[in-house]
Amino acid sequence: MTPLPARPLTVATVQAQPVPGDLAGNAVAAARWTDRAAAAGARVVVLPELFLPAYHPPTLAADPTGTDLAATADGAVHDPRLDPLRQAARGGGTTVVLGAAVRHPDARRTISSLAVDPSGAVRVAYDKQQLWGGERDLFDAGRRGATLLVDDWRLGLGICYDGCFPEHGRAAADDGAHGYLCPSGYLAGSAHRRDLYYAARALDNTMYVVFANAVGGADPWRFNGGAAVYDPEGRPLARGADTGEELLVAELDPAALAATRSAHSMLTDRLPDQGLPRSVLRG
Repeated sequence: MTPLPARPLTVATVQAQPVPGDLAGNAVAAARWTDRAAAAGARVVVLPELFLPAYHPPTLAADPTGTDLAATADGAVHDPRLDPLRQAARGGGTTVVLGAAVRHPDARRTISSLAVDPSGAVRVAYDKQQLWGGERDLFDAGRRGATLLVDDWRLGLGICYDGCFPEHGRAAADDGAHGYLCPSGYLAGSAHRRDLYYAARALDNTMYVVFANAVGGADPWRFNGGAAVYDPEGRPLARGADTGEELLVAELDPAALAATRSAHSMLTDRLPDQGLPRSVLRG
């Protein structure tokens, strides 16, 4: 198993309401959230799925030129609309993970997480693998998982519907993840599933989970907040309300990670052929 980090890591998660189609304005808003997170001591800040263009399928369908960011072959993003966010990351020494619609050189369009590092460089960190519902009409599925390294913390990346699949979080854990970052867009009426999935991914894999979510908007695209940081037993260290914008800050503690993994050893006890072969009994 991957060695545990040497020091705690302070993280922030955001629930906020971006403006559909206003990528430049939403980048300014993301910069403000990053400044606030840095002032609270956060080394990592996570914002919702598709935060930069906003998760609003009618706008994403009507204006791909205005809502998408172009990536180079090696995943770099050079777009002046992101300059305020680059500056905030540099000023706070913060890594920012936030959602974007990305156009790749091969014409694929993906729901992606960008990572803005403390130097201000922006890269496509991860493309969503599990597309939900009508997303399949607008976007292409990602091809592989990804892990973000911050200090000596390994942070697996997922986006919203990815976290509904136990295998996705387990793949991150198998890659040595100490935590799992999930920018998301959960709609009003989904609070039960929203709160269950990410707590379960934490306990399943004895890792921290950082869940960001959009909030507000108009039906049918009204989002329900509930951003949270879960400890490795699935208990919320910080939890947002179902309404209203909010910044939540929590510390990921390697000692708590070690204690949980010592007491709950599912990762090491798992059988290589779990549940196979199967017998069929007739009653």
